[in-house]
Amino acid sequence: MPTDRLPSPPLAPPPLQAGVSAENAARLSAALCAVQLAAQETLRWFNASALIVTAKSDQSPVTQADHGAEAILRRELLRAFPQDSFLGEESGSVQGTSGYQWIVDPIDGTKSFIRGVPLYATLVGCRCEGQGVLGVIALPALEKLVYAAANGGAWYSSGNQAPVPARVSTRTTLSQSLLCTSDFTSFARRRADKSSTPDGQDGGKAGAAVRQRLEEACLGSRSWGDGYGYFLVATGHAEVMIDPLMNAWDAAAVETVITEAGGRFSDWQGRGRIDSGEGLATNSLVHEEVLQLLHESG
Repeated sequence: MPTDRLPSPPLAPPPLQAGVSAENAARLSAALCAVQLAAQETLRWFNASALIVTAKSDQSPVTQADHGAEAILRRELLRAFPQDSFLGEESGSVQGTSGYQWIVDPIDGTKSFIRGVPLYATLVGCRCEGQGVLGVIALPALEKLVYAAANGGAWYSSGNQAPVPARVSTRTTLSQSLLCTSDFTSFARRRADKSSTPDGQDGGKAGAAVRQRLEEACLGSRSWGDGYGYFLVATGHAEVMIDPLMNAWDAAAVETVITEAGGRFSDWQGRGRIDSGEGLATNSLVHEEVLQLLHESG
């Protein structure tokens, strides 16, 4: 079983990240090192016969790999910055005093992970006083990594290659765009147009209509959800990634990576929030067109 397939992280941000504050640069270095260790833990269980899958209270799956990788992230990040706060999908929160908060998802895409599909991600975000300051999206099984710090740009690594700048695409209309999204049922489950279906009593029809409008407007669509879809937007391989159901630990890493790559991240109302229960990332050029489609009636 391979245990070290993610690109080795640099000990410091690339030289071109001169605009990054010393505090954020130090945290980015710590995040990259912590992600490397957590990625190794996920790979230890990837396609392993001893993997045990259990159900959480919301019936979503969780494995010992989720718990183990999050424990590593929590240990390493709080060891480096013991005054910081921490929020993890599996282990809950730790309250700190520094104003910085780490928000992590050890395996974003557990359903893919347990089936041996290599499109899962390890996500680490950090916020300071409510603003995103860094993000890391790692794809351990694909040996790919994209990361960013505020005012420092986004960077992409593959295998053992040196990091290069990550940039969103320059396509200007949805008719030219590739849409990525999560599974079909998540659109049906959400209260899609919340203003028109506040109690979600339409049997999922509003959510299905939203998805249909988007798919018809775009050049093509793929159900490449979770962190992988955001990775594709940040590196210019897709123009839109939309999540009808999204938690803070899914969004915290994404917001900074997408923004620093030249894109835009928001909720479905166009607000730059990670706690709305939904997410939208684009190359920024098609963002308003997507928002308009989200709120069309019918």
